[in-house]
Amino acid sequence: MESKAILKYVRISPRKVRRLTSLVKGKKAGDALVGLNFLPHKGGKLIAKVLKSAMANAEQKKVAEPEEMRVLNVLVDQGPTIKRMKPRAMGRADVIRKRMSHITVILQD
Repeated sequence: MESKAILKYVRISPRKVRRLTSLVKGKKAGDALVGLNFLPHKGGKLIAKVLKSAMANAEQKKVAEPEEMRVLNVLVDQGPTIKRMKPRAMGRADVIRKRMSHITVILQD
C-alpha cells in the first residue's frame, strides 16, 4: 500500500531540490529522515517536512509502520515563476525569475 504527501508552491528552484532526491530514494523512511536532518541545504529540510507528512498520512490510514516504509519516489516539479525587473545601465532591464517547486514524496510498505 502507498502513502503520499505533496508540498506545493515552495520558494526554491526545482534544480536545487532535485539534487537531493537521490539521497532519499529506496531508503527506509526513518533512515532517510535522519539523513536529511544533517544536510546543510534548505531543500533537505523541505524534503524532510514532506517525508514527515507522508509518514503521518501512513499512520493515519493504518497502512503500515511508517518508520519501516520505503521511499518509493520523490518528485520535484516546477511551479509558477514570479518575474521581477532589475534596472540595468542605459535604460535597460533584466528579468529575474523567482522559481517555485512542487515536492511529492511517495512511500511504499
